[in-house]
Amino acid sequence: MKVHILDDWFDTLRSLRCFAKMANHDVTVWTDHEPDPVKLAARLQHAEALVLFRERTKVGAELLGRLANLKLISQRSVYPHVDVPACTDHGVLLCSNMHSDTPSYAAAEHTLALILASYRQIPQQATSIKAGRWQSGVGRTLRGNTLGLYGYGRIARAVAGYAKAMGLKVLWWGSAAGRARAASAGETVAVSREAFFRQSDIVSLHVRLKPETRGLITAEDLGQMQPRALFVNTSRSGLVAPGVLEAEIAKGQLHAAVDVFDHEPLLDREDILLTHPNVLATPHIGFVTEDEFDMQFADIFDQINAYAAGAPTHMINPDAYN
Repeated sequence: MKVHILDDWFDTLRSLRCFAKMANHDVTVWTDHEPDPVKLAARLQHAEALVLFRERTKVGAELLGRLANLKLISQRSVYPHVDVPACTDHGVLLCSNMHSDTPSYAAAEHTLALILASYRQIPQQATSIKAGRWQSGVGRTLRGNTLGLYGYGRIARAVAGYAKAMGLKVLWWGSAAGRARAASAGETVAVSREAFFRQSDIVSLHVRLKPETRGLITAEDLGQMQPRALFVNTSRSGLVAPGVLEAEIAKGQLHAAVDVFDHEPLLDREDILLTHPNVLATPHIGFVTEDEFDMQFADIFDQINAYAAGAPTHMINPDAYN
């Protein structure tokens, strides 16, 4: 098949073990980002299969209508960036392995890294010593503090394991079903949503973005948090109601460590999430490791091979194939 891979910005995939799975295909790798659907369609005229790099490119009716040869989109995990009905209308099958049994350890590690870097002021201290000023302030110790984890999923449970090893107390909140699973596992569940935000020194968000979870975290939630508490989001920006985090940060009490933004890539250097001293921001790199890519794209390439063999897997819109 003629396979086009989008948004491999550092041309990483060709160097990984998983790329050998593409040996029998004609593969084109695009290392830049083209947001314009008309220009992107011109690149992809001969594509039969399209590989998406998470949510870096949106796929909608305007793009699909210009790709007469496209038969398959292969990706991994959730797909809010893909117009599934439009795929079906144009006869394009979307295959996406939801990896229900494997957490993203890379995302869990990055969550912990953000917490550590925020508490110990690592970016500020590194900048200070490079500028010849030695120490720039006094950090905080994690041990003994309470980490509130919102969402009892695979990544959150991995974060909890790391946190407990460092002496943090872990407090849980989430959906009724998630709270029940946490309680049955012997974990500590907050008595109420309000108590969860009030009692946590750090709140880390680990929920999938779906229509019913969009805007899940409200101004009232963040307003319950203690002065100097830390809010961490390595999941999706849309889980927080629009403008709520920015407004709370502007008050000067809440600290935040964020890896996700409403508009990505975020290039506005005047955005408060990039300028405020209480915020540590990273450019959506929670999943960006060689090991994570090798695991994820092995699944994605397996889906292409399965389709080529006439036995597609992980079909999201099987009507497009039948």
